[in-house]
Amino acid sequence: MRFHVVALPHTHVTDAFSACAFTMKVKNFCRMMTERGHEVVLYAGEQNAAPVTEHVVCIDEAARAAHVGDRHYTEAPWEPLSPAWTVFLANAIDGIRARAGQRDFICLIGGYAQKAISDAFPAHLCVEIGVGYGGCVLPFKIFESYAWMHTVYGARSMNAPCAVDGAWYDAVIPGYLDPAEFPYRGRHRREHDYYLFVGRLIDRKGYRVAQEVCEKLGKRLVLAGPGEHHGYGEFVGVVGPEERGRLMAGARALFAPTTYIEPFGNVAIEAMACGTPVIATDWGAFTETVVDGVTGYRCRSFAEFIQAAKAAPHLDPQVIRRHILRHYSLGVIGAQYERYFERLSTLWGQGWYEVAA
Repeated sequence: MRFHVVALPHTHVTDAFSACAFTMKVKNFCRMMTERGHEVVLYAGEQNAAPVTEHVVCIDEAARAAHVGDRHYTEAPWEPLSPAWTVFLANAIDGIRARAGQRDFICLIGGYAQKAISDAFPAHLCVEIGVGYGGCVLPFKIFESYAWMHTVYGARSMNAPCAVDGAWYDAVIPGYLDPAEFPYRGRHRREHDYYLFVGRLIDRKGYRVAQEVCEKLGKRLVLAGPGEHHGYGEFVGVVGPEERGRLMAGARALFAPTTYIEPFGNVAIEAMACGTPVIATDWGAFTETVVDGVTGYRCRSFAEFIQAAKAAPHLDPQVIRRHILRHYSLGVIGAQYERYFERLSTLWGQGWYEVAA
C-alpha cells in the first residue's frame, strides 16, 4: 500500500516537537507503515526524523517560525486561511497531485483545517488517521478511543442520540508508542519521592487537582509542560522525550485528571510504559486505558484522589508495563492500522460485500 501523510505547518516531524501529540502521531504512523513494508510519502516542514519513502517540503522554516511567533508551538493557530496554512496546503495539494496513484491513501491529521486537501481529491480515499478533536469532516475516520467516537457521534445528534447511526468504515485505533523510548525501572522507582503531572498547564487538564492532592498529603509534585505555573509544586517547563521518560520512570504516579472528555491522553500510556501508575478521572479515554486498581486509579472525588495517591505506588510496575506493551506498542497498533486500510481497500471492489478468498 502507498500512503500520502500530511503533517502540520507549524511543527517539524522531529522529537523537538514532541509536545504536539498530532506531530508525534504522524511520526510514528510513518514509522509503523514503513516498517511494515509500505510506501510512505510525507508532506511537512523542512525537518523530518520519520522513516519515509519521500519527504516533500511544503513550508519553509521562516514561514513556519513566523506563524508560531512568540507562542509555544502547541498554541499556534490552526487557521487554514492564514498565510502559513495557505502555502502549506497548496504545496501539499500540488505534491500529492504529482505523486498519488489512483489507489493510494491520503492520510490527514488536521480535521477541518486540512479539508482543502480532501476537497482537491474527491476520487481518492482520504482518511483522518487520529481523530482526537471535534472538527472531523471526512467520511473515513480513525478515532483514538471509543469514548471519543461516541462523543463525536453524540455531538452530531442534534439532541436526538437514538437517531444516530454508526459508520461502517470508521474505526477506533488507540494511541501508540515505542516502549524503548520509555525507561522501565521496576520497583526502584519507589525510591523517588515525587508525583508527576505532564501536560498543558490549563485548568481543564486538571493540574490544580494534582496540586491540591499533593499539598494536602505533603508530597512533592513535579509539573512539566507548556504554560505558566502558579501555586504548589516544582515547575520544570516543557521537556523533551528523554527527560520526559526519565521523569515518568522515576515518579510514584502520574496525575492525569483531565476534566473534559479526554480523547486519548498520550501521557497516560507513556507513564504506564515506564511501569508508573496513572491517577485519572473516570471518563473519556481513561476508561479504556487505565485499568482501575491494576494500572492506576480512576477517581470522581477529592477523597478518591487522595486514596489513589496513597495506593498507586503499591501497584505492580511489571503488570503495568506489560499491559501497555500488549495493547499500545507500535507493532500491535501497526497491525491494526494495516487491517483497517485493507478493509478500506475493499471499496475499490465489492466493499461491504467483499469476502476474502
